[in-house]
Amino acid sequence: MKDMLLAIWLYRHFIVSSIKNDLRSRFVRSKLGALWMILQPLAQVAIYALVLSQVLAAKLPGVNSSYAYPIYLMAGMLAWSLFSELVTRSMGMFVENGNLLKKMRFPRVCLPAIVVGSAVVNNLLLLLTMAFVFALLGHWPTFAILWLPLLMLVNVVFGMGLGLILGVMNVFVRDVMQVVSVILQLWFWMTPIVYMAQILPPAYQAYFRSNPMYPVVIGYQDVLLYGRSPDLSGIWPIAAAAVVMLVFSLVLFRRAAPEMVDVL
Repeated sequence: MKDMLLAIWLYRHFIVSSIKNDLRSRFVRSKLGALWMILQPLAQVAIYALVLSQVLAAKLPGVNSSYAYPIYLMAGMLAWSLFSELVTRSMGMFVENGNLLKKMRFPRVCLPAIVVGSAVVNNLLLLLTMAFVFALLGHWPTFAILWLPLLMLVNVVFGMGLGLILGVMNVFVRDVMQVVSVILQLWFWMTPIVYMAQILPPAYQAYFRSNPMYPVVIGYQDVLLYGRSPDLSGIWPIAAAAVVMLVFSLVLFRRAAPEMVDVL
């Protein structure tokens, strides 16, 4: 672990330049450029809000604002977009960079660091845009927003740990990416982003609460919508599990790296 952190520090300029190139390459021929990173999730939020706000807005407890549901939805989408991007991009990063891994000598841990950096920049841009939208709706942040970096850190560690494990597996079994893409769609609907957890039948709520993204998304919504501290009793177990998963994924990645290059 110490060697990996040292490698990231020594190659920090390579990582930063790679993140910049990654962000540019996504929209190199696009007229709106990086705005699409913001417009796409906001458009999805707008569609859900337009279709479902009249059905679900009245069921938001403790909020009197007529814009409560769009804010609730944007808070959940902010959490989910970071997690899903980390998992999705981590699954394909070794396959997509196979030629680079064979031709260049650099610490392999730089690739996960580039994915994390790019995903976090995207998410911060989306957060700034959402803050502007919240201000237009008359919804101002409270001091509870100081909890957001902790929630983002837990989200990043969990998403990167899971994504790195799946990325190693995907090198050897290419079906992994296809299967996980379907699972992520189901996982999204198993997480209280579009709907409120309170509307679920009591018999099913325990199953939904076992979802590891449940306390993270609820934490984002507590901070951004309700202006209150997240429920740490739900966050700490996920944070501990995320750290264990990340450490395991890095050990797995380090041991599998030589074989991965041969397979690629």
